[in-house]
This record gives sequence, C-alpha cells and structure tokens, in this order.
Amino acid sequence: MEVGLRPTTNHPQPTTKYMSNIANKFFKYRSYTPIPFLIIMFMYEDANVWSLVLGFIIALTGELIRFWGVSWAGSETRTTGSVGGTFLIISGPFAYIRNPLYAGNILMYLGLGIMSFAVFPYLQIVALLFFFIQYYFIVKEEEGYLAKVYGGSYEQYCMSVPRFFPRLTPYRSKEVVQPPFDWKDGLKSERRTLQAFMFVTVTILLIWFIRRY
Repeated sequence: MEVGLRPTTNHPQPTTKYMSNIANKFFKYRSYTPIPFLIIMFMYEDANVWSLVLGFIIALTGELIRFWGVSWAGSETRTTGSVGGTFLIISGPFAYIRNPLYAGNILMYLGLGIMSFAVFPYLQIVALLFFFIQYYFIVKEEEGYLAKVYGGSYEQYCMSVPRFFPRLTPYRSKEVVQPPFDWKDGLKSERRTLQAFMFVTVTILLIWFIRRY
C-alpha cells in the first residue's frame, strides 16, 4: 500500500461492508486493472513523434515519482492483501502529496496512453476516470486505517498535505519516526513496475515503427 498518506480528521472510513469489499478488491487486483486499457492501446495505436516524446516524458515522470516514494515506503508498497503499514511515511514525495504512488501511476498511465495515441482522447479520458474511481475507494479504506492507527499525527499530516495535488514546500514533523531512505530496496520493490513500464514503452515503439516502416 501507499504507507502513510491519506486524509481525514474524523477518518471517513467506508460505512458499509459493501464499500469495504469494493476497496479491497480494487486494492488486491490493482496490478491487473490496467490490462484492458493496454490491449486497446496496442490494438489501436496511432502514435506520432510528438505523442511519443510528450507521452514518454509524462510516463517517466510518473515512474520517477513512484521510485522516489517506494525508496521511502519500501516493500510494503507491493502487498496485495488488506491495507496496512508499519510507518506513517511523511518523507520524500509524501512530504508534498499524500498519495505519490497513485499520482505516479496516473501520470504513467496517462503518459503511455498519449504515447500510443490510441482512440485519442476518449481512451485516455475513460482510463483517467476509471483509475480515479479505483484509487478513491482504495484511499478511503487506507484513510480509515491510518487515522485509527496514527491518530493525531495523521490528522495533522492530513490537514497540511493535499491528497493528490502537491504542496510547494515539504511537510515536516519531528514527532513522526521515519524509516531510512533506501534506493536499493526501492529498486527491488519497484522491479516489476519498471519491467512493465519498459515492456509497454518498447511495445508501443515497436508497433509504431512496424506500422510506419
């Protein structure tokens, strides 16, 4: 999970079992939900040089944000069980935005969608709406967990750091214990995402090259 970022003063936890189940399903299968969009991207690729360059820059930015985040949050970002976490992470990108991994994902998906230029802009808009809904349910579930576990520290963090739009200056709190920054652990944790990112990028470029030449 994105350990240590979500909002709330009165922890708006899902009030029904149905909503909690939706959140847990989204969380558990979040690595697979992009697949239908990728298939459409590959099938209807209509890229041009400008879409490839701009899309890659946006996607790479998202991946770099993710890598920065997992280098602080570590291997807990790779869990697919129920939401939870050991630390309330407020360092690195978490000092600017509560959900940097999800924000990074959205930038990656948007960038790759622009690269392919498939069914543009309709596919990209539908994908953004879908992932916004998916992350909304996941974040609401995580918010309830973090508010319950970290109490006042989390409430203060939420009041100071936006959920999805970054603040300009980093949030600081000497009271919240942080794990060490570990880029090696981050690289290990991010390996599957990096492999998927490279695979999709290379596939889009190959399809574009084969169709044009």
